[in-house]
Amino acid sequence: MASSIKEFFETIKVEHTIFALPFAYMTLFLVEGGWPRPGVFGWITLAMVTGRTFGMAANRLIDARADARNPRTAGRAMPAGRLGARPVVVYMVITLTLFLVAVYNLAPLCRRLWPVVIVGMVVYPYAKRFTWLAHLFLGAVYLMIPTAIWIAVTNELSRAALVLGIGAGLWVAGFDIIYACQDVDVDRREKLHSIPADFGIPAALLTSRIFHAVFALCLLYAGTLLGAGVFYRAGVAVMALVLAYEHGLVRPRDLSRVNAAFFTANGVASIILFVLVAIDSIA
Repeated sequence: MASSIKEFFETIKVEHTIFALPFAYMTLFLVEGGWPRPGVFGWITLAMVTGRTFGMAANRLIDARADARNPRTAGRAMPAGRLGARPVVVYMVITLTLFLVAVYNLAPLCRRLWPVVIVGMVVYPYAKRFTWLAHLFLGAVYLMIPTAIWIAVTNELSRAALVLGIGAGLWVAGFDIIYACQDVDVDRREKLHSIPADFGIPAALLTSRIFHAVFALCLLYAGTLLGAGVFYRAGVAVMALVLAYEHGLVRPRDLSRVNAAFFTANGVASIILFVLVAIDSIA
């Protein structure tokens, strides 16, 4: 059992929750106008962690056969046979149950909208089988983070939350495009769709830059709507600089530093943005 749990956490890359939590907490500080209430903070954290775990587990389960045919992913626990489908389904049921417990302790509207979140997470892995817009399906999952947090606290959706959500979606879609550049040959062979596979790596990297530029503009516009101060804008500036650095790491003929761009730069940027936005909300 201990080995199975360890393999499961490795499979879902639990440490990468760092990409989702800063946007959730940033939105929470903005909607609360300062320090969030402990109860709300706790239930939102539980919903975020369990929802993300369910989504990643569904992704790995649905893509297990395709991953086995990709040299980059063949060593993962499920394709390599170290983790079976049955325990993954059991863990998905557990995390979905905990997700629902959290949801039912938040604003009433969450109790009606939670299926949208779950369906979005399950649909994403199938998207690349049909369309090169698959990156935006993943982006839609992250679009739901700021909007869901806002609804969870206020029981309604604001324009600022929607703008933040669009920005978060483009941020994630942009670096998903970069990550997909590693699998162009495999995706073409397997008839899977992505912007790099369908249009080439140069066009993909340009698209990623455009997405990230619009993301920065969304952050600025949301800050204007919310009357944010200097620390918020400093956070946006730092995020823009880190993204510029990230794009400087990846070139059409040199993808050797994709992991550095994907994990390190984005993780650092999201944490810095959250910290500065939180300071701005408290000040």
